Amino acid sequence: MDHSQAPVLDALAAYHAKRRTPFTPPGHKQGRGADPRVREILGDGVFRSDVLATSGLDDRTSSQGVVAEAQELMADAVGAEHTFFSTCGSSLSVKAAMLSVAGPHEKLLVGRDAHKSVVSGLVLAGIVPVWVDPQWDAERHLAHPPSADSFRAALAEHPDARGALVTTPTPYGTCADLSAIAEACHEHGVPLIVDEAWGAHLPFHPDLPTWAMDAGADVCVTSVHKMGSGLEQSSVFHLQGDLIRPEVLKNREDLLGTTSPSVLVYAALDGWRRQMVQHGHALYDDALALAKSVRARIAETDGLHVHGRDDFCGPGRAADLDPLQVIVDVSALDTTGYRIADWIRTHHRIDLHLSDHRRASAQLTHADDADTADALVEALSDVARHARELRPAPRPHVPDPAELRLEQVMLPRDAFFGRTEQVPWEKAVGRVSAEMLTPYPPGIPAALPGEKLNAEVLEYLRSGADAGMVVPDAVDTEVKTVRVTTET
Repeated sequence: MDHSQAPVLDALAAYHAKRRTPFTPPGHKQGRGADPRVREILGDGVFRSDVLATSGLDDRTSSQGVVAEAQELMADAVGAEHTFFSTCGSSLSVKAAMLSVAGPHEKLLVGRDAHKSVVSGLVLAGIVPVWVDPQWDAERHLAHPPSADSFRAALAEHPDARGALVTTPTPYGTCADLSAIAEACHEHGVPLIVDEAWGAHLPFHPDLPTWAMDAGADVCVTSVHKMGSGLEQSSVFHLQGDLIRPEVLKNREDLLGTTSPSVLVYAALDGWRRQMVQHGHALYDDALALAKSVRARIAETDGLHVHGRDDFCGPGRAADLDPLQVIVDVSALDTTGYRIADWIRTHHRIDLHLSDHRRASAQLTHADDADTADALVEALSDVARHARELRPAPRPHVPDPAELRLEQVMLPRDAFFGRTEQVPWEKAVGRVSAEMLTPYPPGIPAALPGEKLNAEVLEYLRSGADAGMVVPDAVDTEVKTVRVTTET
């Protein structure tokens, strides 16, 4: 296919050139109705390109096939059989993928390190989760994706499972052995869904971890806004093989998605695909070289340890690592990643990616350069020099892996929608959670609707909130009280 084309962008340019006059939404009418104060900040171009996808960018029957052609080009660019765009983020796309595999009261194998959007899908659909435990690094207090053997064992124990879902890369950049997991699923005749939200860039350079379609996955969901050049909420999901029909996947997306998709998001997706096909290899040559340099420079600072493959990869750990996720252990500074991130934001106007009780991280992409790299290295060096100001730092109590693993005693949907009450956190021990309790980022729930709470997890969340952990989806974000079911 001709990847010099960008059908959405070309159609948008034609729309502007023809000076079309809309009597349709959006109501701002090319920005003419927008408050000048808003236009001054957002820019006229945003409103000018905010048009309808049908009866705007295309005619009322979509006869030009603008979006369909852009999706075909995206599929061709990465070697998928089918690709669908979503303007509602991968939080929606992963739900659509789940619903294309399993329905109410049907089983789906799910890595327990799944994002909260996966849990939301379980709640909405009434799917029965069969949890597959991640690989826990007890020394570093970090979870890596589940192993292929764990998925194989779960499939043997639950032969009626309709499929499996694994998250890789994790927000920490660690990757599962996808080829082996896909092989295990296909041996049982069921599809594998990969939540590859952090892996939009993976198909475009051989020195990056293997991406899901090349590893044999059936559906792959990716957030182009995370590691690519897409606007926020831009997501694509790719499909291959015959275990999931493309019309079923599209139907599930239609069930959940908006009927007013953003042409701005479509256009950015279209342009990013062209950029990657034409320039992606060279851009990631530069990005990978920059990441190597940044890692080495940060490691020269006393008190900072940059995690690499030696720390994260190997037997019982991850299969691979995305080097663009620069994970820095700050525990030798006797403070927390929360305080490090807050201090750097205040004093250097730099926003770091993840922070937890002992780490802070920076996400590099093809957009970074020597200037941004220098700013990052200087900020981290500076905070190390001022670490004494960040002590003593309250720390969460991080329990052992066995204590972190809660028993699922009710369907997530039944617990979430059932009768509930709010109780003091100390009195929630032994009760069944009716809400997600999710340290964010990275957005992986410590407790799910339907899980029986224990003292260790509750103490972890309560002490974590005091230490700077953010738990935004809890009814009580300070976790002084917890929503639990009143049903048994």
